[in-house]
Amino acid sequence: MVADQARFAEDTEQYMGSLYSAALRMTRNRADAEDLVQETYLKAYRAYGSFKAGTNLKAWLYRILTNTFINAYRSKRRHPDETELEEVEDFYLYRRLGGLEAAAAGRSAEDEVLESFTDEDVKQAIESLPENFRITVLLSDVEGFSYKEIAEITGVPIGTVMSRLHRGRRALQKALHEFGKEHGLVTAQSG
Repeated sequence: MVADQARFAEDTEQYMGSLYSAALRMTRNRADAEDLVQETYLKAYRAYGSFKAGTNLKAWLYRILTNTFINAYRSKRRHPDETELEEVEDFYLYRRLGGLEAAAAGRSAEDEVLESFTDEDVKQAIESLPENFRITVLLSDVEGFSYKEIAEITGVPIGTVMSRLHRGRRALQKALHEFGKEHGLVTAQSG
């Protein structure tokens, strides 16, 4: 049993950060994300004996994470969104430095428009997506999983993954276009 614990910890430790990031995007709350990752690791540990060596461990862990979220966290929002002050300050400094470098390098009109969208605007647009689309878009575009891996993680056929990804991206594009029109970044005729 101790050997299994050591092997489990050694094999899965490298994925904890990316699982936490995905959990945070799913739950939109630090405490819930921490709980989700903890519950995921507990379930994974209990089922580790059934994991087939040589298969995709990361996808297996994400499937447990996604199923746990869908089953237990869908209707639970214990706390409002929380942001630590340090992160905001670090992010502000990062954006300012990036902005200065971009200005020095000369930006295109597209860069100017894209810069008008804040991370919060994009985050809200992603969060406005229906859950099945949001999870699929996050797994593909943020986590970098292939269609096949997303199908394994979510337990749906590849065709469904492709459809959800297409529809989710279209809904995201529409939400961002509407934001652009509201803020005068896009003319009502374009799009």
